[in-house]
Amino acid sequence: MKREKPEIRVIIPAFNEERSVAHVVKDIPSEWVEEVIVVNNASTDNTVEVAQQAGATVLTEMIPGYGNACLKGIEYITKERPTTDIVVFLDGDYSDYPQQLPEVVSPIIERDFDLVIGSRALGRRESGSMTVPQVFGNWLATTLLKWFYGVKFTDLGPFRAIKYDKLMEIGMVDRDYGWTVEMQLKAAKHKLKCTEVAVNYKRRIGVSKVSGTVKGTVMAGYKILYTIFKYL
Repeated sequence: MKREKPEIRVIIPAFNEERSVAHVVKDIPSEWVEEVIVVNNASTDNTVEVAQQAGATVLTEMIPGYGNACLKGIEYITKERPTTDIVVFLDGDYSDYPQQLPEVVSPIIERDFDLVIGSRALGRRESGSMTVPQVFGNWLATTLLKWFYGVKFTDLGPFRAIKYDKLMEIGMVDRDYGWTVEMQLKAAKHKLKCTEVAVNYKRRIGVSKVSGTVKGTVMAGYKILYTIFKYL
Protein backbone atom coordinates (compact mmCIF):
# COMPACT_ATOMS: atom_id res chain seq x y z
CA MET A 1 0.00 0.00 0.00
CA LYS A 2 1.03 3.64 -0.43
CA ARG A 3 1.18 4.40 3.30
CA GLU A 4 1.69 2.45 6.48
CA LYS A 5 -1.95 3.22 7.36
CA PRO A 6 -4.03 2.96 4.19
CA GLU A 7 -6.76 5.48 3.45
CA ILE A 8 -10.02 3.53 3.43
CA ARG A 9 -13.42 4.82 2.33
CA VAL A 10 -16.73 2.98 2.50
CA ILE A 11 -19.52 3.34 -0.07
CA ILE A 12 -23.04 2.40 1.08
CA PRO A 13 -25.81 2.49 -1.56
CA ALA A 14 -29.11 3.21 0.18
CA PHE A 15 -32.69 3.22 -1.07
CA ASN A 16 -35.27 3.87 1.66
CA GLU A 17 -33.07 2.60 4.49
CA GLU A 18 -34.01 5.10 7.20
CA ARG A 19 -34.50 2.29 9.73
CA SER A 20 -31.15 0.62 9.15
CA VAL A 21 -28.52 2.93 7.67
CA ALA A 22 -27.53 4.58 10.97
CA HIS A 23 -26.82 1.15 12.47
CA VAL A 24 -24.55 0.34 9.52
CA VAL A 25 -22.65 3.62 9.73
CA LYS A 26 -22.18 3.49 13.50
CA ASP A 27 -21.00 -0.15 13.50
CA ILE A 28 -18.16 0.53 11.05
CA PRO A 29 -14.91 0.64 13.08
CA SER A 30 -14.11 4.37 12.83
CA GLU A 31 -10.42 3.88 13.53
CA TRP A 32 -10.12 1.93 10.29
CA VAL A 33 -11.83 4.28 7.87
CA GLU A 34 -11.30 7.83 6.70
CA GLU A 35 -14.86 8.41 5.53
CA VAL A 36 -18.21 6.67 5.20
CA ILE A 37 -20.14 7.67 2.08
CA VAL A 38 -23.85 6.92 1.93
CA VAL A 39 -25.33 7.30 -1.54
CA ASN A 40 -29.03 8.07 -1.30
CA ASN A 41 -30.53 6.35 -4.34
CA ALA A 42 -33.82 8.17 -4.94
CA SER A 43 -35.12 7.47 -1.43
CA THR A 44 -38.56 8.77 -0.48
CA ASP A 45 -38.04 8.42 3.27
CA ASN A 46 -35.60 10.05 5.72
CA THR A 47 -32.50 8.11 4.65
CA VAL A 48 -30.54 11.32 3.98
CA GLU A 49 -31.21 12.91 7.36
CA VAL A 50 -30.60 9.70 9.30
CA ALA A 51 -27.31 9.00 7.50
CA GLN A 52 -26.08 12.56 8.04
CA GLN A 53 -26.92 12.41 11.74
CA ALA A 54 -24.94 9.16 11.97
CA GLY A 55 -21.87 10.98 10.65
CA ALA A 56 -21.78 9.89 7.02
CA THR A 57 -21.02 11.97 3.96
CA VAL A 58 -24.27 11.80 1.99
CA LEU A 59 -24.53 11.98 -1.80
CA THR A 60 -27.69 11.68 -3.86
CA GLU A 61 -28.20 9.73 -7.09
CA MET A 62 -31.77 10.15 -8.32
CA ILE A 63 -31.54 7.53 -11.09
CA PRO A 64 -32.51 4.22 -9.44
CA GLY A 65 -30.09 1.31 -9.59
CA TYR A 66 -27.56 -0.29 -7.27
CA GLY A 67 -24.78 0.24 -9.79
CA ASN A 68 -25.78 3.87 -10.31
CA ALA A 69 -25.40 4.50 -6.58
CA CYS A 70 -22.01 2.79 -6.47
CA LEU A 71 -20.81 4.74 -9.51
CA LYS A 72 -21.88 7.98 -7.82
CA GLY A 73 -19.74 7.10 -4.83
CA ILE A 74 -16.76 6.27 -7.04
CA GLU A 75 -17.19 9.55 -8.93
CA TYR A 76 -17.03 11.45 -5.62
CA ILE A 77 -13.87 9.63 -4.55
CA THR A 78 -12.22 10.25 -7.92
CA LYS A 79 -12.97 13.98 -7.84
CA GLU A 80 -12.70 14.76 -4.14
CA ARG A 81 -10.69 11.97 -2.46
CA PRO A 82 -8.13 10.67 -5.02
CA THR A 83 -5.66 9.74 -2.24
CA THR A 84 -7.93 6.82 -1.29
CA ASP A 85 -6.15 3.46 -1.14
CA ILE A 86 -9.00 1.02 -0.52
CA VAL A 87 -12.72 1.24 -1.29
CA VAL A 88 -15.13 -0.92 0.70
CA PHE A 89 -18.68 -1.58 -0.50
CA LEU A 90 -21.34 -2.42 2.07
CA ASP A 91 -25.14 -2.61 1.92
CA GLY A 92 -27.31 -0.21 3.89
CA ASP A 93 -29.87 -2.75 5.12
CA TYR A 94 -27.85 -3.98 8.14
CA SER A 95 -27.76 -7.58 6.92
CA ASP A 96 -23.96 -7.56 6.99
CA TYR A 97 -21.84 -7.07 10.10
CA PRO A 98 -19.90 -3.82 9.55
CA GLN A 99 -17.69 -4.77 12.50
CA GLN A 100 -16.05 -7.32 10.18
CA LEU A 101 -14.55 -4.60 7.99
CA PRO A 102 -11.02 -5.22 9.37
CA GLU A 103 -11.30 -8.87 8.33
CA VAL A 104 -12.39 -7.87 4.81
CA VAL A 105 -9.60 -5.34 4.22
CA SER A 106 -6.79 -7.23 5.98
CA PRO A 107 -5.85 -9.45 2.98
CA ILE A 108 -5.24 -6.25 0.97
CA ILE A 109 -3.18 -4.60 3.69
CA GLU A 110 -1.24 -7.63 4.91
CA ARG A 111 -0.92 -9.84 1.82
CA ASP A 112 -1.31 -7.36 -1.05
CA PHE A 113 -4.49 -8.83 -2.54
CA ASP A 114 -6.33 -6.55 -4.98
CA LEU A 115 -9.95 -7.65 -4.34
CA VAL A 116 -11.54 -9.30 -1.33
CA ILE A 117 -15.08 -10.68 -1.39
CA GLY A 118 -16.89 -11.15 1.90
CA SER A 119 -18.42 -14.58 1.41
CA ARG A 120 -21.69 -15.36 3.12
CA ALA A 121 -21.34 -18.95 1.92
CA LEU A 122 -18.22 -19.33 4.08
CA GLY A 123 -19.66 -17.51 7.09
CA ARG A 124 -22.63 -18.04 9.38
CA ARG A 125 -26.03 -17.15 7.96
CA GLU A 126 -29.01 -16.47 10.13
CA SER A 127 -32.00 -18.59 9.17
CA GLY A 128 -34.10 -16.74 6.61
CA SER A 129 -31.42 -14.17 5.79
CA MET A 130 -31.12 -15.46 2.22
CA THR A 131 -33.91 -16.87 0.09
CA VAL A 132 -33.63 -20.17 -1.78
CA PRO A 133 -33.40 -18.33 -5.14
CA GLN A 134 -30.56 -16.18 -3.73
CA VAL A 135 -28.58 -19.20 -2.57
CA PHE A 136 -29.13 -21.02 -5.87
CA GLY A 137 -28.36 -17.91 -7.90
CA ASN A 138 -25.07 -17.39 -6.10
CA TRP A 139 -24.10 -21.02 -6.67
CA LEU A 140 -24.99 -20.84 -10.35
CA ALA A 141 -23.21 -17.53 -10.94
CA THR A 142 -20.02 -18.54 -9.15
CA THR A 143 -20.01 -21.88 -10.96
CA LEU A 144 -20.26 -20.08 -14.31
CA LEU A 145 -17.48 -17.68 -13.26
CA LYS A 146 -15.27 -20.69 -12.56
CA TRP A 147 -16.12 -22.39 -15.86
CA PHE A 148 -15.82 -19.39 -18.13
CA TYR A 149 -13.37 -17.09 -16.35
CA GLY A 150 -11.26 -19.56 -14.38
CA VAL A 151 -11.78 -17.80 -11.05
CA LYS A 152 -13.03 -19.44 -7.87
CA PHE A 153 -15.58 -17.55 -5.77
CA THR A 154 -18.29 -18.88 -3.48
CA ASP A 155 -20.47 -15.76 -3.35
CA LEU A 156 -21.42 -12.50 -5.07
CA GLY A 157 -21.63 -10.87 -1.65
CA PRO A 158 -22.09 -7.10 -1.47
CA PHE A 159 -19.55 -6.69 1.39
CA ARG A 160 -16.23 -6.34 -0.45
CA ALA A 161 -13.01 -4.35 -0.61
CA ILE A 162 -10.84 -3.41 -3.56
CA LYS A 163 -7.73 -1.30 -4.10
CA TYR A 164 -8.82 2.04 -5.49
CA ASP A 165 -6.33 1.97 -8.38
CA LYS A 166 -7.53 -1.50 -9.39
CA LEU A 167 -11.15 -0.33 -9.21
CA MET A 168 -10.25 2.39 -11.69
CA GLU A 169 -8.39 -0.09 -13.87
CA ILE A 170 -11.29 -2.49 -14.35
CA GLY A 171 -13.70 0.28 -15.34
CA MET A 172 -17.05 -0.54 -13.74
CA VAL A 173 -20.10 0.41 -15.81
CA ASP A 174 -23.09 -1.69 -14.70
CA ARG A 175 -25.95 0.44 -13.37
CA ASP A 176 -28.11 -2.08 -11.55
CA TYR A 177 -28.21 -5.78 -10.66
CA GLY A 178 -25.06 -6.85 -12.52
CA TRP A 179 -22.69 -4.74 -10.41
CA THR A 180 -21.24 -7.41 -8.13
CA VAL A 181 -20.67 -10.06 -10.78
CA GLU A 182 -19.23 -7.48 -13.17
CA MET A 183 -16.55 -6.58 -10.63
CA GLN A 184 -15.62 -10.21 -10.07
CA LEU A 185 -15.43 -11.23 -13.72
CA LYS A 186 -13.50 -8.09 -14.65
CA ALA A 187 -11.09 -8.80 -11.82
CA ALA A 188 -10.52 -12.21 -13.39
CA LYS A 189 -10.07 -10.76 -16.88
CA HIS A 190 -7.57 -8.19 -15.55
CA LYS A 191 -5.79 -10.93 -13.57
CA LEU A 192 -6.22 -9.21 -10.25
CA LYS A 193 -5.15 -11.05 -7.13
CA CYS A 194 -8.44 -12.06 -5.50
CA THR A 195 -9.50 -13.88 -2.35
CA GLU A 196 -12.50 -14.37 -0.08
CA VAL A 197 -13.03 -14.11 3.66
CA ALA A 198 -15.94 -15.50 5.65
CA VAL A 199 -18.52 -12.91 6.69
CA ASN A 200 -21.66 -13.48 8.71
CA TYR A 201 -25.11 -12.50 7.53
CA LYS A 202 -28.41 -11.77 9.26
CA ARG A 203 -31.95 -10.87 8.29
CA ARG A 204 -32.06 -7.37 6.92
CA ILE A 205 -34.14 -4.58 8.42
CA GLY A 206 -37.19 -4.06 6.19
CA VAL A 207 -38.05 -5.81 2.93
CA SER A 208 -35.46 -6.38 0.21
CA LYS A 209 -36.04 -4.43 -3.00
CA VAL A 210 -34.58 -7.36 -4.96
CA SER A 211 -35.16 -10.72 -3.26
CA GLY A 212 -38.30 -9.40 -1.55
CA THR A 213 -40.24 -9.33 -4.82
CA VAL A 214 -40.71 -11.83 -7.64
CA LYS A 215 -39.93 -9.16 -10.24
CA GLY A 216 -36.75 -8.13 -8.45
CA THR A 217 -35.56 -11.72 -8.12
CA VAL A 218 -36.19 -12.50 -11.80
CA MET A 219 -34.62 -9.27 -13.06
CA ALA A 220 -31.55 -9.70 -10.86
CA GLY A 221 -31.06 -13.29 -11.99
CA TYR A 222 -31.43 -12.34 -15.65
CA LYS A 223 -28.99 -9.43 -15.37
CA ILE A 224 -26.35 -11.49 -13.57
CA LEU A 225 -26.46 -14.23 -16.22
CA TYR A 226 -26.51 -11.65 -19.03
CA THR A 227 -23.44 -9.94 -17.59
CA ILE A 228 -21.50 -13.21 -17.27
CA PHE A 229 -22.04 -14.06 -20.94
CA LYS A 230 -21.67 -10.45 -22.16
CA TYR A 231 -17.99 -10.26 -21.24
CA LEU A 232 -16.93 -13.66 -22.61
